[in-house]
Amino acid sequence: MAGAARGNRLSVDLNSDMGEGYGRYVCGDDAALLGIVSSANVACGFHAGDPEIMATTFRLAKARGVAIGAHPGFPDLWGFGRRRLPMSAGEIERAVAYQIGAAQALASYSGHTLSYVKAHGALGNMSETERDVADAIVRAIKAVDPKLACLSIALSEQIKSARAHGLETYAEIFADRAYTEDGHLVSRSLPGAVIQDADEAAERTLAMVEAGAIITVSGKKLETPVDSICVHGDSPHAVEVARRVRARLEAAGVAIRTFMPR
Repeated sequence: MAGAARGNRLSVDLNSDMGEGYGRYVCGDDAALLGIVSSANVACGFHAGDPEIMATTFRLAKARGVAIGAHPGFPDLWGFGRRRLPMSAGEIERAVAYQIGAAQALASYSGHTLSYVKAHGALGNMSETERDVADAIVRAIKAVDPKLACLSIALSEQIKSARAHGLETYAEIFADRAYTEDGHLVSRSLPGAVIQDADEAAERTLAMVEAGAIITVSGKKLETPVDSICVHGDSPHAVEVARRVRARLEAAGVAIRTFMPR
């Protein structure tokens, strides 16, 4: 089984992407999700989010005892950070550093402490397979605050890069996304890439946690640590999926706790 053992009980983190509105535009039900998850990845203003939303999300996370991380992406409000932008590794590094700094400042302002960094959208997908992008993100984290952990897609180049640079790194699987035969996320442009049925997502997540593996679309198991499980907060089914995933894991004896040490 994967995850962290606490005595004789297994535990795993449950995270969600949050703070992804902008101005008067609301995206997702962060208040409801913060009553379910153990970690919150908060948008830093480039693909979504703004100072008001960030501060509000951090304050509520603090009140709920939820750990927080920066969720940097491409500067792409129009495309929600899900488009690949033609940026150099150096430009990516500085853009990520900028966003971590903003998240740290607003977290401190809100009385909370930033614990980790998780790349968003196209930037995160690129860090899964492209080592130069993974290295740029890790260099930014290490330069701004080497005590921050890196939450990375399981079996990714980001995992390898973080370890090579001496950063704490944790492996993440997705409750609501399908996997290819080589362990990568199925492109959102393809049918079945996003799993919307809450019960299906919950059963599949438990199977991966128990197996300590990613389970591909064909049922093949690719062994990996499972430190954290993500439910995408912008999905219309996010709250129900997160609630069912948590309930199913806890019913099987898996505790939900942040991966960050207390």
